[in-house]
Amino acid sequence: MAKIERYVAATVPVLADRVRCVLGESGLISLPTESFYGLAAAPFDEQALARLWAVKGRSEGKPILVLIGERHQLAPFVQTIPRAAQALMDAFWPGPLTIVFPAAPGLSHAVTAGTGSVGIRLSGCEPLVDLLRRVGPVTGTSANREGMPPPRTAEEVQDCLGEVLDLIIDGGPTPGGQPSTVIDVQGSIRIIRNGLIGREAIASQLAVSGLHLEAECL
Repeated sequence: MAKIERYVAATVPVLADRVRCVLGESGLISLPTESFYGLAAAPFDEQALARLWAVKGRSEGKPILVLIGERHQLAPFVQTIPRAAQALMDAFWPGPLTIVFPAAPGLSHAVTAGTGSVGIRLSGCEPLVDLLRRVGPVTGTSANREGMPPPRTAEEVQDCLGEVLDLIIDGGPTPGGQPSTVIDVQGSIRIIRNGLIGREAIASQLAVSGLHLEAECL
């Protein structure tokens, strides 16, 4: 079973060293986010990404988002930063908004699923951001098998995935509820998943920059 380590702010440097070590060995880690526990792998490690896909039972064609701890960590993942993305990052990051960017050339197919795009979020979850500032970006798909409900506690992660994970970071219960909102800013600006940040708030912020949100919400 995976080892569970409690997040304590005073010992984050030690915990970050442990996380860095596990990721460096193509390990899989579960971490708390704004809504549910996520499943973290090093996003440039093909062996780790293959493990993640196997654990999730992920359907082909579904990309895996990336979590960052600071905005400068975007650079290796994106080809460009559209004006809409800049406006939304300024307004809603850190927070539960995943922005879909044009992916940088050479980014793993296991992350993009061949779409040429990558979803990125600068989380507002303090334990997660604390760690990512030190260890760098990780994948951020939910810590559950495809089709199963996402977990809100470290214990729930242990029950469903403990046998195939290397480490679980216990940051306490997460709020659950809605996931992050996902918005695609390539070309027309459209919400592709409803979530914690509402459509009106996004449309209003875009309008300040002279930008328009597409009418449909898929």
